[in-house]
Amino acid sequence: MLNKSNGNNLIKIPFMKNYLKFLIIVLFISCENDKKDTSNLVEVDTTILGNHIERLASDEFLGRKPFTEGEVKTVNYLKDEFEKLELLPGNGDSYFQDVPLVEITGTPSENMMISGEKGNFNLESLKDFVATTNKTVTNVGLENSELVFAGYGIVAPEYGWNDYKGIDWKGKTAVVLINDPGFKSGDSTLFKGNEMTYYGRWTYKYEEAARQGAAGLIIIHDTEPASYGWNVIESGWSGARLVIESDLPLLDVESWISSESANKMFNISSMKGQDYKTMSRNKDFKPIPLDLNVSVSIKNTIKKDVSKNVVALIPGTNRKDEYIIYSAHWDHFGIGKAIEGDSIYNGAVDNASGTAGLLAIAEAFKKSNTTKRSIVFIAVTAEEQGLLGSAYYAENPIFDPKKTVANINIDALDSPGKMKDVTVTGYGQSEMDEYAKEAATKQNRYIIPDPEAEKGYFFRSDHFNFAKIGIPALYASGAYEGFDKSIEDIKKYNDDYRKYKYHQPSDEYNPETTELSGIQLDLQLFFNVGLKLANEDYFPKWYDGSEFKAARD
Repeated sequence: MLNKSNGNNLIKIPFMKNYLKFLIIVLFISCENDKKDTSNLVEVDTTILGNHIERLASDEFLGRKPFTEGEVKTVNYLKDEFEKLELLPGNGDSYFQDVPLVEITGTPSENMMISGEKGNFNLESLKDFVATTNKTVTNVGLENSELVFAGYGIVAPEYGWNDYKGIDWKGKTAVVLINDPGFKSGDSTLFKGNEMTYYGRWTYKYEEAARQGAAGLIIIHDTEPASYGWNVIESGWSGARLVIESDLPLLDVESWISSESANKMFNISSMKGQDYKTMSRNKDFKPIPLDLNVSVSIKNTIKKDVSKNVVALIPGTNRKDEYIIYSAHWDHFGIGKAIEGDSIYNGAVDNASGTAGLLAIAEAFKKSNTTKRSIVFIAVTAEEQGLLGSAYYAENPIFDPKKTVANINIDALDSPGKMKDVTVTGYGQSEMDEYAKEAATKQNRYIIPDPEAEKGYFFRSDHFNFAKIGIPALYASGAYEGFDKSIEDIKKYNDDYRKYKYHQPSDEYNPETTELSGIQLDLQLFFNVGLKLANEDYFPKWYDGSEFKAARD
């Protein structure tokens, strides 16, 4: 019959065959796209999120302090929840990574004595000063240790800066300012201007003073450059503290004094009447003996024990030896000094929100299609004691850092509603900015650098330890402008949290008043970013100029 057809019919039949092939291809692509869309439409469940926050922030968990019954309850709860979701153990056949720590319960003398030819006075423990030590000895202290003002306590060769030059520091105690010389200087070229560098962090200042051979270090507290009030010092630097045993040099005494106490000290010193803050911004600054001595003692009770990181795994399919790590710290301050009759530091925002977020995102991944790469969830211990759980993981990684694609860290999520912005702490460090931007755009949001970079948040959560071993990290949240709340409203909301709840017993969860929509929106973004990373072959890179690029390269 075909041979009897005219030329037109002979043309139509192959055309129809090709057209049918085309339709099959279109339908196939459409089905594949539908699959992808379905996985992208998986939502982080707000109800699940709220239930986990409420439970983890309840009095049952006793403030989730390591080495307490609260830790046992917390890590077992997380293990059980990961098991319910059918996630695999992340550390071989275990959901736990042991983190050996030392608990030092230090009892400082009631007074710190400041003495000199022009006068003597005592500072009162907690009210005027705190004193701690990382030395695992029963008794330690300073006895008539010479006080020397050392500016910002920084040695930074790249800036031509040395606040310790010209002094033999053995037996002496340095007195230093918090933050960097660039803070509020009006000079954007002085260090990083208002943006805090690691040199501005209290952890660095204690480390550097110890490297210089000093016996002690006193940091002068100032609310604005520290970014928190004296109440945070009072609660965070009293009672038991956890440390990782180290062969690095350590100070006998690590201390803070209030700004009022510092002024009292300078008024009887060799620097009376001098503007010590301004003079400390000069790179030619030299340490100044204060003609004063300090005495304080600490009695320690020492306990060595093992805390736990909780690790769970969703294996990938064809690139299962490449990993995306979600992290959040599970710990808070446990039971401490009672404030308005409440002594349990529940830590609902900081960080039951992030820990619950891990579980909610894990559930979302289980509902989504399988991923090429493996997804890891790590709830780390002892963040509040100096990022110790993540520091231990960074020194003892379970998953090869070179095969770890990225870290997405979740810490202290809070908002009065859905936020327009995605504020990226550490913006400009890596291509993770671009992933956040793409995900934010799909949520009709915009991405901004941290407008409070002077507060050093990049160095104050666990992503920092992942970055130090070369893993590009995303640490972000909506924190600047709401869809229904103004920039001014959000600022007041954040300021009130820092003033009245941060590291206080009042950081509690109330299901009737806590607004979860903003937290859910952030977690959805983190899930979407991780999902994209998990289904591609690309490794995000550090930008040129990042101090973490060399570790990755």
